[in-house]
Amino acid sequence: MQWADLKADEISGLPKDETIVVVPVASLEHHGPHLPTGVDIVLTSEIARRTAVLTDPHRPVLVTPAVWSGLAEMHMSLGGTITLDLDTLHAVLRSICRSIVRQGFGKVLLLNGHGGNIAALGAITNEIGSTLDIAIATTSYWEHAAERFAAILEDQDTIGHACEGETSMMLALAEGLVDRDKFGQAIGPDNPTVADIAGPAVLRWRSFAARSTVTGTLGNPTRASAGKGERLLDAAAESLSAFLRNDAFWNMSY
Repeated sequence: MQWADLKADEISGLPKDETIVVVPVASLEHHGPHLPTGVDIVLTSEIARRTAVLTDPHRPVLVTPAVWSGLAEMHMSLGGTITLDLDTLHAVLRSICRSIVRQGFGKVLLLNGHGGNIAALGAITNEIGSTLDIAIATTSYWEHAAERFAAILEDQDTIGHACEGETSMMLALAEGLVDRDKFGQAIGPDNPTVADIAGPAVLRWRSFAARSTVTGTLGNPTRASAGKGERLLDAAAESLSAFLRNDAFWNMSY
């Protein structure tokens, strides 16, 4: 159920009380020497599509085109990156959600595909929910499927950046955009993290170049495979579909 593929009267004819609108929120940014800059757009859009297919027998799911630029200032120094500032991202998502409400829909999921968006999406979701009178939620696909991902990945517990996981999923979806010859140059990071030095409770902004000076990656793409990527994509969609079918959640008062 891709919003952009439907005619206006087809969208208007959907059951407004039951339909959930999924808005993929991604980023256009540096992804190591071996992956294209549009990784987050490709992966989040496909996971949203697969989730809609799985959920459709229970309730309609309408997927908008991805918000292709997010908060990616940390990647700017590595090249190939387009970023928004916080106020702009907030305004874009508020306008999209306001438009969705004006079409009569009242359930929205902001599906995140970029680590740099997480904190902002939490605050934006709270603000939109309180002002537009809709049931709105946000989650990052790899966090929602954390246990499933951990059982599939070999060298890491979750998604890093241009890593085993992201590279595997790109091999499954767009192998022609992946440069296997550069996998060996894309193993990182090569510097300690803030958590290594100060513990997990401390937040400090750092550029990605400071974290992964040579490669701009967090992980080891040499462990990637298309088969693993398919399993990860399906795991994310299955986890999210179970969430979208949770009537008790979507019918909670707000």
